Amino acid sequence: MRKKSLTSLGETEMEVLHHVWDLGEATVSDVRERILRDRDIAYTTVMTVLKKLSEKGYLQYRKDGRSYVYSAAVPQEDVQHTLLHRLMDKVFHGSPSALLQTLIQREKLDEDEQASIRDLLAQLDAQDAADRGSDIDDKPDSTSSRSESDADDA
Repeated sequence: MRKKSLTSLGETEMEVLHHVWDLGEATVSDVRERILRDRDIAYTTVMTVLKKLSEKGYLQYRKDGRSYVYSAAVPQEDVQHTLLHRLMDKVFHGSPSALLQTLIQREKLDEDEQASIRDLLAQLDAQDAADRGSDIDDKPDSTSSRSESDADDA
């Protein structure tokens, strides 16, 4: 019995989806041509995968003569976020920290990748500081909030 994937997309579906994202628009032949660079795949397999991705809502298509031209119905970033969130929930009990720790500790990150991660964390820190600053500015000043009725009583 085959194990069910952690995501709603199989390996070949993900591979085909990447090719469509890269190309912007693609026919069955376009995608098959690209996959053939790495491995053998039947035209009908690519056609079936494109159709299934369309049925799942990841792709849309239009008819151009006798061919169907596929394009992304969901942006790549949205799919990545959804799949990563599912993985995080299922494997790391919803903890972004546990996911990142595992990734950083187990992968060999080059200097550029490390610098990129540090820059991202610095941006998050700056955004948090800015958000905290705006929260303070949004609070009413309790010393100057006397109402007119208080002033009348005085």
